[in-house]
Amino acid sequence: MEIKGTVALVTGGAQGLGLAIAAHLADLGATVVVADRNAETLANLPAPLEGVQMDVTHPEQVKAVVADVVVRHGRLDILVNNAGVIFSEPFVNIMNPAGMMHDYARFRDSLTVNLDSVFIVSSAVVEHMVKRRTKGAIVNISSISAGGNEGQTAYSAAKAGVNALTVTWSKELGRWGIRCNAVAPGFIGTESTHRALSESALKHIQTNTPLRRLGEASEVAQAVAATIQNDFINGVVLDVNGGLKI
Repeated sequence: MEIKGTVALVTGGAQGLGLAIAAHLADLGATVVVADRNAETLANLPAPLEGVQMDVTHPEQVKAVVADVVVRHGRLDILVNNAGVIFSEPFVNIMNPAGMMHDYARFRDSLTVNLDSVFIVSSAVVEHMVKRRTKGAIVNISSISAGGNEGQTAYSAAKAGVNALTVTWSKELGRWGIRCNAVAPGFIGTESTHRALSESALKHIQTNTPLRRLGEASEVAQAVAATIQNDFINGVVLDVNGGLKI
């Protein structure tokens, strides 16, 4: 797919990795709509990105926003499901006898924001693509943690689910010319990564990464664009992790 002239929706795109993806698609000539629940960051979006406030866990709100984007721009060709929150909690914490086991409510919350949201937004977008016979592209942002990362029961489960959705949809939607792929970043030097991990943990990760560094958001954005541009890439989970295995 030639990105120039397309209309793209990037969720969670007002900062960090999502903003890098949105900006890169805009640089390649797409009209990019950034959906985010944070009104303050949306207000500071650089031109020519267009911001809309949306909570990806609320189906009716998502349907309304997607419908409005289609009405205003006449089409929707690309969806990047980037919205999510890194979450870490050990399954067993013997240092907290009163609450030793992973909290179920926090487990469900993590799945809602990291997995359910992908289903909710994709469902709204694909309905318009199919009805309008748009040959579109969906890119889900997964994670190296989908392979199972110690201390990330909920987050790993959610991202493994994202990978399963990606492959399943690639098989179901291909008949309508809609491709679905995922990009699975390793540890990227974004603000959210630095918030989630200690400096000692980050140093350990860099030491064990063959390239001896964290990734850059621009490198993930380039991978997203590559899966969109190649019309025979479908059902792929593309690792962007510098060779790190967990």
